[in-house]
Amino acid sequence: MEQSDEEILASASRGDRDAFGALYERYIDRIFNYVYYRTGNVNDAEDLTARVFQRAMKHIVNYTDRGVPFSAWLYRIAHNLVANWHRDRSRKQEIPLSDAPLVEKGDPPESSLVHNQQQEALLSLIRDLPAERQTLLILKFVEHMSNAEIGEIMGRSEGAVKSLYHRTLLSLRDEIGEVGDYSD
Repeated sequence: MEQSDEEILASASRGDRDAFGALYERYIDRIFNYVYYRTGNVNDAEDLTARVFQRAMKHIVNYTDRGVPFSAWLYRIAHNLVANWHRDRSRKQEIPLSDAPLVEKGDPPESSLVHNQQQEALLSLIRDLPAERQTLLILKFVEHMSNAEIGEIMGRSEGAVKSLYHRTLLSLRDEIGEVGDYSD
């Protein structure tokens, strides 16, 4: 039978590294996805994700349950590290070859190129949104969380999440429309 986060947390906060390892295994993919979609770079996402868990392991002894899921604490650490990364980053973004778009076998290169350009344009618009709205979209569409779960992580009511979600989608729709107007 699988242990709950609370049970594992109790052991981890007493210094049990195996318990922390169980938390790591449980949340590594979700935190990596969050960081990746906020940075757009696999290498930076791997580095920042490692730092999230290093920081969590260092401070797990001070963790106190405030009635929100443990994942909210991890996402908060990730959010802060990503915000610092964006603030400190002053050089032009480099794209490693490993992140180069791949052409699917059998697809005409032109259609793959158009699809990749559209996807990059959308991700660029999302990355230009305020951090709170990026977080909302990542949790909603990448992590497939409910509005209630997102509210717990973001410290908002379910209604506030719905409202922010609606405003964010309207804003993106307007931005996409403006981008489309320039491409004619």
